[in-house]
Amino acid sequence: NCFMNDFQEKYNVFQSALEIPEPWYVFHHELAKDEKTLHIYIEYRSGAEFSCPNCGKSGCKVHDILDQDRAWRHLDFWQYQTILHARMPRVKCESCGKIRTVNIDWARPGAGFSLYFEYHVMSLMLEMPVAAVARKVGEHDTRLWRVFKHYVNQAMEDMDVSNVTRIAMDETSRAKGHKYITLFIDMDTKRLIFATVGKDADVLQEFCLFLDSKGVEPTQIKEVCCDMSPSFISGIETNFPNASITFDKFHVMKMVNEALDLVRRQEQATQPELKKSRYLWLKNQENLTKKQASTFAKLKDLDLATGRAYRMKISLQKMWNRSIIISEMYFDEWCDWAVRSRLEPMIKVAKSLKKHKSGILRWFKTKMTNGLLEGINSLVQAAKRKARGYRTPENFIAMAYATVNKLDLVPEP
Repeated sequence: NCFMNDFQEKYNVFQSALEIPEPWYVFHHELAKDEKTLHIYIEYRSGAEFSCPNCGKSGCKVHDILDQDRAWRHLDFWQYQTILHARMPRVKCESCGKIRTVNIDWARPGAGFSLYFEYHVMSLMLEMPVAAVARKVGEHDTRLWRVFKHYVNQAMEDMDVSNVTRIAMDETSRAKGHKYITLFIDMDTKRLIFATVGKDADVLQEFCLFLDSKGVEPTQIKEVCCDMSPSFISGIETNFPNASITFDKFHVMKMVNEALDLVRRQEQATQPELKKSRYLWLKNQENLTKKQASTFAKLKDLDLATGRAYRMKISLQKMWNRSIIISEMYFDEWCDWAVRSRLEPMIKVAKSLKKHKSGILRWFKTKMTNGLLEGINSLVQAAKRKARGYRTPENFIAMAYATVNKLDLVPEP
């Protein structure tokens, strides 16, 4: 009797600690010290009934048992890695006529980890790179990524996008070698609602299919903010016929800055004082250091082509502070000035901007920019650097969703 009482007390401790519900109970354990592993075996009671995993009907009797036991990694027991084992019964449901393997309470269907272990590693993965977590818990990072992506996908599946009408989109680098993903932001909720591999017109079709899967008609999208990528433009026109395009004003100024720098590089062959002065022309004067401001003051007073290109840049920058009433006239006059400048880079950029006039000037109505996306890109790239890159684009996208949307991913054990 004493032996049986000690035996029962020992397994009651395991069962209580593991929170194994009826009709399951802990009936055996093995401590493999050489492997530093504790094996805990769980069984269901004779005559137990289960709910149908297909329709949920309760009171289903056991039909048969799977040939192979299942195992789940659980939280470590002191220094020992803990593995739960159980024989899995199948039930035949009289209601739906299906024979299915029962669902258990301590793990997700098909998962190789207990819910408590997933809770633990998800808490770590929100603070540390997945590879670092894998080393810490002694698992391959591929298995942990499956867990991470499951909870990310679950959270994204639950996200309501039924009211989305205004979108901003931009690409961000995922790896070396011109490998990109494109991000789609709901401008009203500031959430990353979709990300996909690539930066061509096909990404718009994929976004359209995503919205369709959520019950959102393409005609619901009224405004899209993007850069002047021909692929983006054609993709929007094809897939979202009711959407008006606003070209990001920061992208417009980036184009002008690139043209300005090209003028400087061409001129420095005959004007050596322009060497190493790139950032003097690209930065706003109020952001220059005292030393930079002194050098810039000397350069801008010289009769330089770079100085003329710089004045064009400043003039266009001032357009964004004008009213919508005069913006079109201001823009046309600026383009004419740049075309007459005899500075080839400025002529080229002016012609390109004039071709996209309606989308540039639409900013005065929508005030939409990709400024939010620039901040999001910074977050995503910081996560990428911290993790030293991601093995697959799917991993990168999952981390982008979690990082940008600050998803609550830690499951309830």
